[in-house]
Amino acid sequence: MKIALGTAQFGMDYGVANGRGQVAAGEIATILQRATSLGIDTLDTAIAYGDSEARLGDAGVTGWRVISKLPALPADMPDPEEWALKQARGSLARLRLNRLDALLLHRSADLTGPNGPVYVKALQRLKSAGLVRALGVSIYDPAELDAIWLLWRPEIVQAPLNVLDRRLIQSGWLRRLTEAGIEVHVRSAFLQGLLLMPDANRPAMFARWAPVLDRWLEWCRHSAVAPLQAALRFVGAQRGVERIVVGVDSTQQLEEICGAAGARCPVPPEELASDDLDLIEPRRWQRQ
Repeated sequence: MKIALGTAQFGMDYGVANGRGQVAAGEIATILQRATSLGIDTLDTAIAYGDSEARLGDAGVTGWRVISKLPALPADMPDPEEWALKQARGSLARLRLNRLDALLLHRSADLTGPNGPVYVKALQRLKSAGLVRALGVSIYDPAELDAIWLLWRPEIVQAPLNVLDRRLIQSGWLRRLTEAGIEVHVRSAFLQGLLLMPDANRPAMFARWAPVLDRWLEWCRHSAVAPLQAALRFVGAQRGVERIVVGVDSTQQLEEICGAAGARCPVPPEELASDDLDLIEPRRWQRQ
């Protein structure tokens, strides 16, 4: 199963389409149990996701591939190695694990800053100490890879990819990563649920992008395919994508996503791709 379970909703109220808020603690174990039965083996979390790690630890995640992320390295940090070690050990304690499957950087620019070389050595020592199996980076834009590629080769790259945001493909980086044997995980397949919303349910701040969003929904209607199936199939069909990180707030939502993952449908046309960063980068939405 290519699906990896994103856990931001477990630790905070996350997602533009999330009408239920933070997932109740008692429901997390139920979701994890159902995910296991559906063949999902990977959890994606982060220190920055509120109390997600602690709640996962309470629910029990032994036997899972757990991926977490380091927050941005403080600019005035005198000892990046000690800081990284403290952060990694804190994650393991909250998750109640002895080792992470992978630890990703939440800010790739830390590698190009003045502490970059020391930070790279610190990350490698985490791996040498057996605290993590693999090291990687979570990016917002493939251009970040251009900046770090000669400084450090990640073993895992997590990046956004969906029918509107095709930068990972268009830049050539998906192909390059695949050819280099680097594991690629993608997120934002549904653009935080925006791609699945009926036009009448969209928040007002998306009105300026109604033409492109309406074209997407019209293509789905014309192709007789549900937006969920089309969005998921587009991402899953890309060569080199090993995991698709999706967040859920219920077992029903999880089952719907897993059911759609194997659906056949036509390929969404290239003209749906957008280069408008204000639309395709959710971190910019709060500025609208």
